[in-house]
Amino acid sequence: MRHKLKPLPEQVIVITGASSGIGLVTARRAATAGARVMLVARNEEALREITESLKAAGFEADFAVADVGVREDVEAAAQKTVGRFGRIDTWVNNAGASIFARAEDTPFDEHERLFRTNYFGVVHGSLVALKHLRAEGGALITTGSILSDMPAPLQTAYAATKHAVKGFIESLRMELTAEGAPVSVTLIKPSGIDTPIARRAAAHVDGRARIPPPVYDPVLVARAILHAAEHPRRSITVGGGGRAQVLLATHFPQALDAMSPLVLPAVVTPDEPHRNGPGDLFRPHQGGSERSEEQSGFTISPYTEAQLRPLATAAVLGAAALGLGALMMRGRNGRSGTNRTAERLERMGPT
Repeated sequence: MRHKLKPLPEQVIVITGASSGIGLVTARRAATAGARVMLVARNEEALREITESLKAAGFEADFAVADVGVREDVEAAAQKTVGRFGRIDTWVNNAGASIFARAEDTPFDEHERLFRTNYFGVVHGSLVALKHLRAEGGALITTGSILSDMPAPLQTAYAATKHAVKGFIESLRMELTAEGAPVSVTLIKPSGIDTPIARRAAAHVDGRARIPPPVYDPVLVARAILHAAEHPRRSITVGGGGRAQVLLATHFPQALDAMSPLVLPAVVTPDEPHRNGPGDLFRPHQGGSERSEEQSGFTISPYTEAQLRPLATAAVLGAAALGLGALMMRGRNGRSGTNRTAERLERMGPT
């Protein structure tokens, strides 16, 4: 079923996890594009400050304090959005947290809480959003991860939540397709992104947790999310480096296993003090930061750009192929012309 989505300037967009990182970058870009934006997160102070800055710049925005792991909070955020802006056109499930620890060292209460946020937060957001999106149609967009498609040592629990999110979202899409619901369902799968998530994460490791390279700037994810808000897409992987990692994991899993000793130092910096604690897993984090300020991510990804602009990419590749073909034919014709000239000279004999 084809879905017709509104241009961003005509949309009302709800974004969870909007007080920092990918969610904050997306909220600011959506507002700048003319959308009316509802920012949702746990930190009221950060949300208020961000919202007031958007309003001061002339944009339409509001906020709702909610823990996505609590269904009633999510329902209240949706109701506030409808009361403030009249409807919901796009819902972005983006709130998330992480744990850096070996599976055996992960406290069960933290493991459970991570699923409450990363997985059940998506379940709550999706089911609440559908009550509103079914009426006039719209987009349901979820931030997953390349770890939806591959394993990750020292991020065992996090990878498990992202696998669960992928299973839920893709199964939900099939059910909505079967009933003919006018809702576009998109799973965004970022590579490593330069956000504050590692700094805020629960950690039980010898050293400082960090996002393993290659690392990309969150603006690339925001662009992918807002593209999906206007153009129905099944999934978008952000970052060619991450896509390469997934292909390696899919087709050469034993090789990836063998590389584990090389991967671990990229996840934890060993020369830092031992970290042992829940981080901001059970409490609102400070908020307000788009990036980690510890790593710098790539701001360009040709692979991602090709997914966002497939027709333009196909046209460029087609033109390149035609140009290459023309060069080959010219070279062939040139050689033929030279051969004919040589034959004529031979017939003429020596001068």
